Amino acid sequence: MAEKIKRLSALAVAKLAEPGYYCDGGGLWLQIAKSGSKSWVFFYSVHGKRREMGLGGLTAVGLAGARELAVECRTQLQAGRDPIVVRDAHLDVRHAAQARQMTFDQCAAAYVDAHRGSWKSVKHAKQWISTLATYASPVIGSLPVALVDTEAVTKILAPIWSTKTETATRLRGRIESILGWATVSKFRSGDNPAKWDGHLENLLASPSKIAPVKNHPALPWIELPAFMAALRKREGVAARAVEFAILTACRSGEVRGATWGELDLDGGKLWTIAADRMKASKEHRVPLADPAIALLGHRQSGERIVFPGQKEGTALSDMSLTAVLRRMGRSDITVHGFRSTFRDWCAEAVGNTFSREVCEHALAHSLPDKVEAAYRRGDLLGKRILLMKAWAEYCQG
Repeated sequence: MAEKIKRLSALAVAKLAEPGYYCDGGGLWLQIAKSGSKSWVFFYSVHGKRREMGLGGLTAVGLAGARELAVECRTQLQAGRDPIVVRDAHLDVRHAAQARQMTFDQCAAAYVDAHRGSWKSVKHAKQWISTLATYASPVIGSLPVALVDTEAVTKILAPIWSTKTETATRLRGRIESILGWATVSKFRSGDNPAKWDGHLENLLASPSKIAPVKNHPALPWIELPAFMAALRKREGVAARAVEFAILTACRSGEVRGATWGELDLDGGKLWTIAADRMKASKEHRVPLADPAIALLGHRQSGERIVFPGQKEGTALSDMSLTAVLRRMGRSDITVHGFRSTFRDWCAEAVGNTFSREVCEHALAHSLPDKVEAAYRRGDLLGKRILLMKAWAEYCQG
């Protein structure tokens, strides 16, 4: 005897509230969850194995619609096809169609949104967006990401590879990351046409050959005491920030972002920079010699930033520190270059007193030997206190 179907009525479906399964017949069931939500389920067997297929919630699929879906499932079973397999195949086709419509610009925006939280600054995200908008979007922005190939990538990079090499290499890496994201997200398949090793290196010249890495122009260490004497005569917050950067051998951004809460000027005489403000993403403790502490002066009431900018609550800009050097007639050197000055002084003046490891730790550099770095977990603070005291004394002349 055939199984009775259409057992439920629209009124019954609306009134039923007890959690459980209610049969409509022909494999169609109404499921009521403990939360009270209602949905349709189709039960069937394939090769003796019982399977359960969701047909949608009651708010989206009414009784009549659920019965139509159940008829389709029974028809597929009679034809020897598994309804779940058929449904998944349709979803794959639909996803492939969507993937063909997903453009490079859409993938780029999604990638930036996904990674924005892991980047150190808003500026970094803006650089990503700006570089892509300037060079990549005009060429492949509206192109389906699945169609971006090696020819398209080289069309972007080739015009600026020799003239703007640093920008071009960063751009290539960003395109590679976006295409990699698109592949994992199943919007494209195959090899990444923006990868360098074994691919673009065969089409484009090595960046190091056409644009050798240039070090930041640095002041010879022997000239530093005279420079510091001239710097101390300059007035203004920016001049003090440059002086502090030299005395601590820290990067400009670390100095400009320094807050009073990071400073221990009493017992420890330490400046502790959080990991999220460091290039290597590792906390850095900086010993403060007496001259470095002296130039800080006294904290003003309510002040948070050590070297505040003109607008309340803001830090100095990078150009503010550079402007100090220019006003001194020293456009031949950079603020970052003073880290090289410090390192040269370490090597040539006190190399017999302080080891390479101590000097590298003072600059917050990672040790090149990974095995050595793994065993040397400390930051050699005691020895660095002596090193920075000697450096401050040398800077004072």
